[in-house]
Amino acid sequence: MAKIVVYDMNRKQVSERDLVEEVFNTDVKEYLLHDMVRYQLAARRQGTAKTKGRSEVRGGGKKPYRQKGTGNARQGTSTAPNHVGGGVVFGPTPRDYKFKLNRKVKQSALRSALSARYKEECMTVVNGLDLEQISTKGFAEVLDRFELKKALIVVDGENTNLELSARNLPFVKVLRAEGVNVYDILKYPNLVMTEAAIDQIEGVLAKCNLCIRLSGNP
Repeated sequence: MAKIVVYDMNRKQVSERDLVEEVFNTDVKEYLLHDMVRYQLAARRQGTAKTKGRSEVRGGGKKPYRQKGTGNARQGTSTAPNHVGGGVVFGPTPRDYKFKLNRKVKQSALRSALSARYKEECMTVVNGLDLEQISTKGFAEVLDRFELKKALIVVDGENTNLELSARNLPFVKVLRAEGVNVYDILKYPNLVMTEAAIDQIEGVLAKCNLCIRLSGNP
């Protein structure tokens, strides 16, 4: 059984807890992490790049000059791609960059990302992150006690004081447990989680893994 130390906000050890092996100590499948990061980044793309083709640019209703006698190559329209201000050949058009990933693949990738942080010993568990007031300086001091400069903070639910205190720290991001994702886990070198957030994540991912086993899939 995987175990991890639980601290309070002053970095004093308060207990030790067990982690679900299937969620935090499973095999790290790098190819799934790669696919999931590509999936997330592709979904964020606007896909609005657009250029005008020769039929869309303005003008071109008449020949630039007469067919013969000028010494130039014959031209039918000024909107042709070889003219300045003409249409663009094979330019980008609006498109959707999203692609499909199966739900089981997404869940397995998330388990791999969490396991990677646990095995690298870059995961910290605290019993709570309840700030008395909104204070960026106060929360920065909490991170300094844990010697963390870049970190993803995962909490179990709405925590207004924490979220507002952390928003001005350039390399810190606060997420709720339901929003934890592979890209952010890999982006930040350190992962800080509350015990309640771990309970939520284990409840979802462990249940999904059990369903996969019962269905007979590997």
